[in-house]
Amino acid sequence: MTNKLNRREFMAASTAAIVGAAASGTLKAQAPALAVSKGIPPVVIASSNGHQFKNGGDVTCVERAFRMMTEGSDVLDSLIAGVNIVELDPLDSSVGYGGLPNADGVVQLDSSCMHGPKKRAGAVACLEGVRTPSLVAQKVMDVTDHHLIVGKGAQDFARLMGFKIEDDLNTSKSRQLWMEWKRRTDPEHWLDPDKRLMAGYRAGMSMVADGLIDRDHHFGTINCNGINSKGEICGITTTSGLAWKIPGRVGDSPILGAGLYVEDRVGAAGSTGRGEANLYGLSSFLIVELMRQGRHPKDAGLEALRRIANNTIDKRLCDAMGRPNFQVIFYSLNGKGEYAGTSMFPTKYAVCTEKGGQLLDTAALYSEWPRRN
Repeated sequence: MTNKLNRREFMAASTAAIVGAAASGTLKAQAPALAVSKGIPPVVIASSNGHQFKNGGDVTCVERAFRMMTEGSDVLDSLIAGVNIVELDPLDSSVGYGGLPNADGVVQLDSSCMHGPKKRAGAVACLEGVRTPSLVAQKVMDVTDHHLIVGKGAQDFARLMGFKIEDDLNTSKSRQLWMEWKRRTDPEHWLDPDKRLMAGYRAGMSMVADGLIDRDHHFGTINCNGINSKGEICGITTTSGLAWKIPGRVGDSPILGAGLYVEDRVGAAGSTGRGEANLYGLSSFLIVELMRQGRHPKDAGLEALRRIANNTIDKRLCDAMGRPNFQVIFYSLNGKGEYAGTSMFPTKYAVCTEKGGQLLDTAALYSEWPRRN
């Protein structure tokens, strides 16, 4: 009579045979090695003001964001907590409270955020009276079916969400700078749109030359992007916009694909500088797409800058050598945790890794700043 083994008896006999063979040295291990994931190196990258202002505290934007993110907080929550430091700091004149106002002396704020894992986004533009537009943008993402709310509608939404609405976000510093700009602007510039534009621009640049405004703060903005060890990617951009802008002007910051773009596992890119130049080519979207194709963040950023340069043909926007006479800076990271700051002209960007926060030199398309015509 044939003896039949049930499954349990067969597995026990097989295991005993394998153990015996291994002990006698007749069986060599042939199982493939396990692929043990070490995780993605967490990174937070931002514009230079992300590692300069502390609002009276002891940490900068990138430091707070990195610490929260690596302690397990949601990546976007961490980044927004970081940029809140800069939005609330009256010493930074490029975002939030004390941001440089528009031509009428009114502070109007823009912001956008993107959550990679959730595939969601939110933004506000021309928001008045709220010091932290980044938090309002996050509310748009969390509680509405919309991506962008603007103007009075954005303020009404913020009020409904419980945000304090203030009559004026100017500080004594931002108001004083606005008055100085008005003094330097040709009083007849309203009669000729072209004359008005150039007079206002020259007045702003002369204030930069005199050290009254940081060169990068004339265009404003902080962008901050991060990736955690799980490879989850998020980003936030917030700004008071172009200094002395036409009331109601909206730049690239709250526009998805321009001032910010995030695709989870692929990468994130954001910008500061001349928003109109960035809007024309949706450069942040372009950078993420180039990273999807395998480009390093540095190479992707420089390619976007080349396209901006090639599209800049208006003489008023070119220097004596035919190059753009304005700054654009990109802050990019990919799904591997690789990152880069790239710019039209040399400047700094902020980054925080396990080594701590630091300011690094950007990779610049041009090695020297524009020459005046």
